[in-house]
Amino acid sequence: MNRCRVLVVDDHAHAREAMCEILAMDERFEVIGAVASGAEAMVWTAQWMPDLILIDIEMPGMDGLETTRRIKLEYPYVKIVIVTVSDEISYLFEALKQGAQGYLLKNLAPSTWIEYLLAIVSEEVPLSRELAIQILKEFAVTSVKEEREALTAREKEILGCVSSGSTNREIAAELGISEHTVKNHLKNILQKLQLQNRTQLTRYALEQGLASRERDFPRKPQR
Repeated sequence: MNRCRVLVVDDHAHAREAMCEILAMDERFEVIGAVASGAEAMVWTAQWMPDLILIDIEMPGMDGLETTRRIKLEYPYVKIVIVTVSDEISYLFEALKQGAQGYLLKNLAPSTWIEYLLAIVSEEVPLSRELAIQILKEFAVTSVKEEREALTAREKEILGCVSSGSTNREIAAELGISEHTVKNHLKNILQKLQLQNRTQLTRYALEQGLASRERDFPRKPQR
């Protein structure tokens, strides 16, 4: 993969330095800036067009959630990971609702950060069981407001696997097809549904009843 250009956003200098040090551990990441506020993040994003933004959830003024919402409205291509000291599920779910691709706890080991961020960049991160269930509860009463092009039986099957938290490799093994074929199916599904990522696919699957039972969601593997 090409080097991923990263913008770090946190109102605490030590936290910014720590995140930059973690990213420096892997040459596939390039920190293009480290700023202290949501307002600065908006300016830097417009000027430097980062691939990935790491942003603290709690900041004075415009917090991480609001900054995420505004950036994703203007620059939907940018991948955003919320950084937090809290594992409160409501905060994490709210981050996804605002458009973030993922979240990281500040007390995780640096190696876990690198592994997770590389997965985010390659769009290989499944939702945890807890988040998937929370999404189910949030969107259980939401009706589909737009007519979508019909998916094939195979595409619905793959969509169900995605919503259950399976990676492309796991889907390929389960369905007896190649990982390349899975990726092509996912590209077709995203194009048909006019969606952008696996999180949005999961939401759609839940709205359509393609992943409506708690037992559909695997438990988060222990590291």
